[in-house]
Amino acid sequence: MFTGIDEVDWASLRHAYGSAEDVPALLRGLASADRSERETALDGMYGAVHHQGDVYDSTLACIPFLLALVASGEVADRGGIVELLVSIGGEGREDGVPGPAGFHDGVPGPGGFQDGLSARAGADGDLRARAAVGVRAGAEVFIRLAGDADPSVRRAAPAALVGFLDEPARVLGLLQERCALERDDRVLQALTESLGLFVRRRPGHAAEALELLRTLSSEPYAPGLRLAALGQLVACAPDHLPADLVPVAVGLLRERSARHSAGRDGVGCPHSDTLASRLRRLRPSDEEGSQLLRTLHRGLGDRLDLRKALLRGQLTSPDVVDRCNAVWMAAGLFREWRADWAEPVSLIGAQLGVEEGRLQEAAVSVLEDLHTLAAPAADDLAALVASRPDLWVRRWERGAPTLGGPLKALARSGDRRAVPVLSEVLDGPVVPDDLGYVIGHLGPSAAPLAPALRRRLGETPLDSPGVFERAVPLLSAVAALGDAEAVPEVLRVLRGVPAGARLRDAVVESAVRALDAVGQEGTGAHAPEVITVLRRLLGTEYAAVVAGPLWSVEGDASTVLPVLTAELAEGRPRRRAAAGALARLGPAAAPALAELRRTVRADDLWERVAAACAVWRISGDADLSAPVLRAAWTQNPYTRRTITTCLAALGPAGAPLHDLVRAEVTARRRHLALPGGGRGSQDVLDDERLVEACGEVLAGASGPE
Repeated sequence: MFTGIDEVDWASLRHAYGSAEDVPALLRGLASADRSERETALDGMYGAVHHQGDVYDSTLACIPFLLALVASGEVADRGGIVELLVSIGGEGREDGVPGPAGFHDGVPGPGGFQDGLSARAGADGDLRARAAVGVRAGAEVFIRLAGDADPSVRRAAPAALVGFLDEPARVLGLLQERCALERDDRVLQALTESLGLFVRRRPGHAAEALELLRTLSSEPYAPGLRLAALGQLVACAPDHLPADLVPVAVGLLRERSARHSAGRDGVGCPHSDTLASRLRRLRPSDEEGSQLLRTLHRGLGDRLDLRKALLRGQLTSPDVVDRCNAVWMAAGLFREWRADWAEPVSLIGAQLGVEEGRLQEAAVSVLEDLHTLAAPAADDLAALVASRPDLWVRRWERGAPTLGGPLKALARSGDRRAVPVLSEVLDGPVVPDDLGYVIGHLGPSAAPLAPALRRRLGETPLDSPGVFERAVPLLSAVAALGDAEAVPEVLRVLRGVPAGARLRDAVVESAVRALDAVGQEGTGAHAPEVITVLRRLLGTEYAAVVAGPLWSVEGDASTVLPVLTAELAEGRPRRRAAAGALARLGPAAAPALAELRRTVRADDLWERVAAACAVWRISGDADLSAPVLRAAWTQNPYTRRTITTCLAALGPAGAPLHDLVRAEVTARRRHLALPGGGRGSQDVLDDERLVEACGEVLAGASGPE
């Protein structure tokens, strides 16, 4: 297996963390008799040699040894190595590219592989394509593995056959043969998935594969296999589907669950402390069922009515595990698509009353990330919060306490029933640092919390190492409430936070934002003191941050203009903030237009956007600004909220970009979403706010009546 491994100059090769001289030990670890050592070695391969899907020169050098390992019947856990090879070779695969030198009869010769790498080093710089070439050159190995005695190997082999064997008729024949011979349900599911992959990759040879999928989707096959076949047909041949797809799928799910409900509560894996074992422990207790429905959902894509109906069937299943899987699938759906999600959210709320802890925790976690979209589940959240005071604050083995999930979800939904509970928490001995962040979601109903928030802010030790964690959420709450009575406490922070405090910039900026939210009228008798503090900060690195609020309170553009213009001219890191402050001044910032126009052509996207918004608002120059903002809108969706704020301020004058806004409000996919519902929960909130802002822009497009 390791012939020639010492002839490779590993020290000259690289992986994610530098020199690849440790790779031979990882490769030998994959062949260890000790399971923990094998898992640790596989961790190392994914963590360094194939880090986050990347391919390095050391990855290429590993391919022949990985192929030799899977070809050996003496090595355990070869299924994981096959999956690694599929991942390494699957990215950037190019059909028709010849295999590298040094491979014979499907088993590589390490020396020849190394020679092949050297011969092409200057000509072929695409490491991903070269990895695909390397794995494909050893694809004969996967033919033998398709009938291996180890089910985990047989489960991994079909994807490798479809991905790397360049004889479609032979591949299809092998898949048909294995479907006829195989008796292991999980292997049959893998074969079914590979048939779908074959159809997508080889449309010219798809007819027989589609016919086999249709056969597998009907009786007398087991419900799990039929579901798997339906999922593949949804993705690659929707015209082959039954008219009553959702009722059929839900019926199969329930039939399958009834057969598999016994003994399904644990994942049943050893607790060795490796990434591989930890990932197994985190998998759903019915991972296969989760994958079946995930494939079906993915295939349905934007057919949201069908996906809602399917989700309804999952969330009302008699089987607790099915409902738990459905909750997690719903989360991805909510993150990716804009729709009326009231019914599935309400059904997720209904899971809060069950005794099964894992299901309840899943429901809380999903609702917590939905913010206002969780409102249909508010009654269930409120009931759980009322009945379980022990869930109000979550204490961790390490780290500070945080607000409990049910209470956080209720508050983020905007439900006023969270207010008295938050008041009790604020009066208690332990106040979670993140409590202040939920106040803004409660709107005016959170006003009764203002005195306690002021008190907590006034008690915050400013010389504490945790001043950021304690002060910033409270300052956020003050800003959300626009609490004028908190001005003395905010000024205390600005005066008292030490120069060397950790994350001092964020603390100062949060305090300035709180004063800005209070506004000129709110500062009242404290206005002279506020002006003094802000003027002092105007002469520091915080100039761009304080200029806008200072102008709002004092109304003297001549005080801030020279400072902001200098920020732009000197190319300081706060040019974006300076441009934003100048935009607030409007026509009064005309003397800064020359520098702003130069900044519109900056290399940094965000600086260009901020400067273009400022130029447009100050001078009305749409000819310069609109093309920059249009390009940014498409290039980086994160800029869209900034641009809509600008368009809202412009009113009818923003018409050159209103077509973008109209297209946004009719789009079905969330603007930050990745296919499959990737990215974070904050993106759902950002998207909802963007849609709301777009509506405001269009409402103001005609100007005052």
